[in-house]
Amino acid sequence: MKKELVMYTRKAPCPFVTLAERVLKEHNVPYREMFIDRDPVASQRVQAWTGFQAVPTLVVAEPGQDIPYAEPEYLEPGASPRNIDRGTMLTEPSATQFEDWLRRHEFIPQQQKTS
Repeated sequence: MKKELVMYTRKAPCPFVTLAERVLKEHNVPYREMFIDRDPVASQRVQAWTGFQAVPTLVVAEPGQDIPYAEPEYLEPGASPRNIDRGTMLTEPSATQFEDWLRRHEFIPQQQKTS
């Protein structure tokens, strides 16, 4: 199955978004951005998925789609989504966790090492 990476983000500066953008640029991973501060539907999705306006929230989608291709793993209501690998969704990850997740979903090759 072809996959597309969608990053839910916002225009305001955020250290987690900056980190994600750095990892994506470093590995030359194409992605599409959905801005929760400019798109009410995107904002509602992130709120429903994470319980917060947590960015970046990254999803593996079918090409042209904005939602995960498979239901993300359950997140306890009120629990922080930070660094929780939910399968097709990842929110506010560390660089290492993000790279591992990208490898698992075949956005970067398995043999490619971190800097």
